[in-house]
Amino acid sequence: MGQEINFRRQRGGKKRKVKKKKNHLKFEDKKKKLKFEKKKNPRLIRQIIIWAAEIAVACAVAVLLVAFFGHRISNSGDAMTPSIRNGEVVLVDRLVIDMKELSRGQIVAFRPNGNKEVHFYVRRVAGLPGETVQIKEGKLYIDGEELKNYEYVSEIRDAGIAAEPVKLGADEYFLLGDNPQGGEDSRSSEIGIVKKEDLYGKVWFNTTSGDHFGIVKK
Repeated sequence: MGQEINFRRQRGGKKRKVKKKKNHLKFEDKKKKLKFEKKKNPRLIRQIIIWAAEIAVACAVAVLLVAFFGHRISNSGDAMTPSIRNGEVVLVDRLVIDMKELSRGQIVAFRPNGNKEVHFYVRRVAGLPGETVQIKEGKLYIDGEELKNYEYVSEIRDAGIAAEPVKLGADEYFLLGDNPQGGEDSRSSEIGIVKKEDLYGKVWFNTTSGDHFGIVKK
């Protein structure tokens, strides 16, 4: 047979040293720190400011509207029947008194002699500043001539202080009720001529439900 292969290690033979390769792979557990930075949004801030400004303006306008156009007054008595009945609630425009002169036929609210302890009276303008008012035979006369187009009162039984000519000053008004027998007005010495400073405002809206609801017609 051929040469025998000796698989046995010879004694005294050197053993091969197997170098273990070092694993150079290092798994480092480095936790990355997550930083949540609060970034300001200029657009959102600007929008919030605009909203806040709009709300402030709306509130201011609402306050002004209520103050000048939305003051509620309850009519007391039958002096303005049938135009405004007893107990009906009306809105008063306070701004118009200072903005422009009143015209004949307009309905106004006032306190007699500026007395804040009494309730508001609601009456209609009959005589304007500078005019002379007189009531004769149930008819209204302005500057000596019968006022035929004053259709609110057809007959005035009691002339009161207007039985004689009443001269109005530069800021004075003569007020009458649509129902002369239903209550006092400028014919009464207790009310008399009404000064502009005692006028609270112009009645412009009737808030009572029913056929009178809506804008008060001149």
